[in-house]
Amino acid sequence: MTGAVTKIQLEELGYDKSLDLEWKSLALTNFSIARVIAEHKEAYEVKDPEGEYLARIRGKQMFGATKRADYPAVGDWVVITKLDGEKAVIEKILSRKTTLQKKYSNKQDAQLIATNIDTVFVVESLDRDYNLNRFERYFVLANEGGVKPVIVLNKIDLVSKIELNQKIEQIRNRFKDIDIVSTSTLLERGIEELLDHIKKGKTYCFLGSSGVGKSSLINKLLKKDALKTKETSDSTGRGKHTTTKREMYFLTNGGIVIDNPGTREVGVADANVDSGNVFDEITFLAKECKYADCTHIHEPGCAVQKAVKSKKLDEDKYQNYLRLKKENDYYEMTDFEKRQKNRKFGQFVKKTLEELKSIDPNF
Repeated sequence: MTGAVTKIQLEELGYDKSLDLEWKSLALTNFSIARVIAEHKEAYEVKDPEGEYLARIRGKQMFGATKRADYPAVGDWVVITKLDGEKAVIEKILSRKTTLQKKYSNKQDAQLIATNIDTVFVVESLDRDYNLNRFERYFVLANEGGVKPVIVLNKIDLVSKIELNQKIEQIRNRFKDIDIVSTSTLLERGIEELLDHIKKGKTYCFLGSSGVGKSSLINKLLKKDALKTKETSDSTGRGKHTTTKREMYFLTNGGIVIDNPGTREVGVADANVDSGNVFDEITFLAKECKYADCTHIHEPGCAVQKAVKSKKLDEDKYQNYLRLKKENDYYEMTDFEKRQKNRKFGQFVKKTLEELKSIDPNF
């Protein structure tokens, strides 16, 4: 870490009374309180009123960790021991008020994105990235972690006003009571409206695919080019990974924002798809189903299927619900159950191929 560090009060980092009570109840007042502001490989940048420090966790903590959530994450409040040379040791992670985590399909453990977040800005750009189902995935993650989501429609300079209004109408029809902010860093539109959502001492996280403009938006909020940015690829239309680490930034209005590396895969981990208000319409309808354990796929007397057929329930929302539910159920299976399921599927494929070859030897 280089450069002069401006001193800051704990409250300006988001510290509150509940954290203070926990710190004192653990009899750790001889240690310093700091917040994790950046994450590196096996090391963290932490900040307290006196400055910033490069910190590591103790070997005992590392040995006792059984999952990613046992390690610190950006946004965490930690108890530290300060060492010489702007270094520190993390002694303990304080309780998390909220969490954001996602699951990759090829990994068992969930990835902790950030903690102690008040609001998550879900950013999509109005080009090839725009996708209502992806919004829904992010909302499930936010809901499970106790975080309020806000939609940011970025790069509105790429579409006409009529098309923008159509997109907003689509969102309002699909999602009820969701805040939407339309922005363009090129035209500098919507930046002040976005800033109005950011309050002093509160923490905000930006999530979205690579190239949707998260870093550019944060630069506008900071009123300086603090984050590197790149344009999307002309050949693929996909974003390029510019942000390579999670990092916290402090706005002049007292708000705190976290930038995240872009992602094209948004797994819902072990989130309860049926909880919260993301699919509350389906949850409400399910109460009228003939069977209490209805899967809403093939059962007679299913109120959800009936609503889809009568167009009272959006079919895309219904299909996305089934996909997320299936993904969630698979995540919750044990490794043994997954091996059994994969083995049975392999046997099914083998049997089908044999039957096809018996009909047509040239198959």
